[in-house]
Amino acid sequence: MWRKRNFIDSDKDVAGYHRKSSWWQRTSAYVAELQAQLNTSRTRDLTTAQQRIADKADTHLQAARDVANKRRRLLPDLAGSDIDRAFANIHRAEIKILRLAPPEELAEMGPYLVETGKQHLRPSDQRLVALEGRLNENGYKVTEDMRELAVSVLLASQVAEEQERAQARSFRNILLASILVTATIAVLFIFWAYQDPIPIASKLCFTPEETRVVCPIGDTPSGQDVLLVEAFGAGAAALAAAISLRGIQGTSTPYWVPLMLVLLRLPVGALTALMGLVLVHGGFVPGLSNLDSSAQILAWAVIFGVAQESVTRLVDVQGRKVLDNVRGPQRDGESALMPNCPLAGASRPLPDP
Repeated sequence: MWRKRNFIDSDKDVAGYHRKSSWWQRTSAYVAELQAQLNTSRTRDLTTAQQRIADKADTHLQAARDVANKRRRLLPDLAGSDIDRAFANIHRAEIKILRLAPPEELAEMGPYLVETGKQHLRPSDQRLVALEGRLNENGYKVTEDMRELAVSVLLASQVAEEQERAQARSFRNILLASILVTATIAVLFIFWAYQDPIPIASKLCFTPEETRVVCPIGDTPSGQDVLLVEAFGAGAAALAAAISLRGIQGTSTPYWVPLMLVLLRLPVGALTALMGLVLVHGGFVPGLSNLDSSAQILAWAVIFGVAQESVTRLVDVQGRKVLDNVRGPQRDGESALMPNCPLAGASRPLPDP
């Protein structure tokens, strides 16, 4: 029977046998491509300075490899520290491999460097403008005297990309915190209603007639009333979220922002249903001060649960802006996300949707 460690080569490159997501699989595979490029560079006669650069590139690749192959841990995954570490080390390894590239390989990197720069830098960035101008004068060939300029453009592009991803990660963390806080509040209302139904559950009951009380369940306020109303609100929000999926696209980041946007709707829908019925009970909505059946109460819980879309859609718009910014200002479909990288002869790793 084959064991997983039998597939590891002398560089210990393997497609993330502890990491299950396809993003980590592709990251590990890309590290292997960079390692192959670096190993090829070592077959040439390197100066002492170049040998030190190669050694440092090895260190970066090993750090990225360690992250890709480590077991998942909840806090690093949520914080995004593992992803940032992998990206940063892969980027710095690319810079060092560019410094070691022989003249014949360096000459062909012009289109890649310019397109990468356009993806993440302003069109007016002087480094990018200078590089593109020199390339236009030289048949788009990168010469030895342009190497440091090419390195500066690639490094600036990578730093900008890391900042864009940091913004996406921060936005994801805000969404996650919002989900946890709203869900906790919704659960606390239910717990409170079970302990003492008068302060909360009684606000969900109506008196269409002086001698008749109508609650979501029966004619006596209870904790089950709050639970049922929030369940209907969350269910309506889930239905609205399913409908809204038709407009959701994949993301170029591994931070699951679209998923967080969907999950946020559930606790918000539960709280919207609860608060909406409290407003109706208080006479805030004209003509709806007295609902006369449990079915009507739950129907309004559904309506209020769907109504949370008016709020969460604004969050969707902000999320779309954040994700678009990660992809860069100059993008053209998938080609902008997966530029061919002459440094490794393969595509950059593309994160999961």
